[in-house]
Amino acid sequence: MALLMGAIYNSTAQNIITGAARTDLYLSLLKKKRVAVVANQTSIVQDKHLVDTLLAAKVKLKKVFAPEHGFRGQAANGEKVNNATDAKTGLPIISLYGKNVKPTRKDLKNVDVVLFDIQDVGVRFYTYLTTLHYVMQACAENGKTLIVLDRPNPNGHYMDGPVLKPGFESMVGIHPIPLVHGMTLGELARMINGERWLRTHDTCKLVVIPMLNWDHNTTYTLPVPPSPNLPTHESILLYPTLGLMEGSIMSMGRGTDKPFECFGAPWLAEGHYIFVPKNIAGKAVNPPYLNDTCKGILLTDFARNYISGSRQLYIEWFEMLLKVCPDRNKFFTPFFDKLSGSNELREALLSGKSIQWIRESWKNDLYAFEHRRNPYLLYPYFPGMGHLTR
Repeated sequence: MALLMGAIYNSTAQNIITGAARTDLYLSLLKKKRVAVVANQTSIVQDKHLVDTLLAAKVKLKKVFAPEHGFRGQAANGEKVNNATDAKTGLPIISLYGKNVKPTRKDLKNVDVVLFDIQDVGVRFYTYLTTLHYVMQACAENGKTLIVLDRPNPNGHYMDGPVLKPGFESMVGIHPIPLVHGMTLGELARMINGERWLRTHDTCKLVVIPMLNWDHNTTYTLPVPPSPNLPTHESILLYPTLGLMEGSIMSMGRGTDKPFECFGAPWLAEGHYIFVPKNIAGKAVNPPYLNDTCKGILLTDFARNYISGSRQLYIEWFEMLLKVCPDRNKFFTPFFDKLSGSNELREALLSGKSIQWIRESWKNDLYAFEHRRNPYLLYPYFPGMGHLTR
């Protein structure tokens, strides 16, 4: 059911106070504690980085853990993030995207509390959620407290897509949740603990610092791009569908000035938007169809006028592309099943199942998940505005 954007969202986004900005609730918890932070370029408190805020408050900050794209957000997608020393503060930076995805016992030896503050975009395969999982696992194993400073989910007004099935866990999906889960990382941390999703069913000592003036129907334009290839609100709205399409032979505009606002390929004769992917330092390394002229579709206006109100994946694009691609049996890559969370969506699309059939196939799982997640929600989710209705 599509609604106009204005009918879905509240207009109070400018009044949102993030968890990180509520220093009165967590600085007291850090007194006389040795602290590590999991942070990146999105970890902002008003106009200052969280690390600078903590140092100014005389917090005993010992180290920084960095997710995909690095502490300063300057590494391209999938690019290994190395351990380093932060040039500005002198703090050691330990990568959680490379050789190790989880803090080691040695990493946490001189730490009492881990502070997690990273902006998510509400899609299961966005790796910041997986990083949260492994940080929780490390805290559980080593008896450390984790404090999550919550931030809005810009796709938090709906749930859609297949639920990840056992056997398809990876860095781009580790929990049995829908592709678009409609939860904040603070809510998901509570769910990971409550559902005993950590290895050996551990739980960690968890504190979530909630936001003020945000609910699941409040629009939110991120003040800082969460990663190099999601630079705009439109790209973030399109990311659930176009991120899934990265498990195919299409280009999503990586290496251009419109990443995740378009798709195309050299063979797409019907495409009217022309782009040529290039290597761009910190944004795109050998992107699909490097230096080739791609024909495709620019989706910026479509995101503003339709995707923002549709509350669903736009899988119609897959159906259309399968009809025109040179070899439908080579359209999907092995990565697609990891992104979708099982082999079911790929097989349904290849077998010619209708879009309606596919949507019906995951509805029961979505209803079950909606019920399962309710105890962990921290913010209102208004009936009839972004939720499933029978």
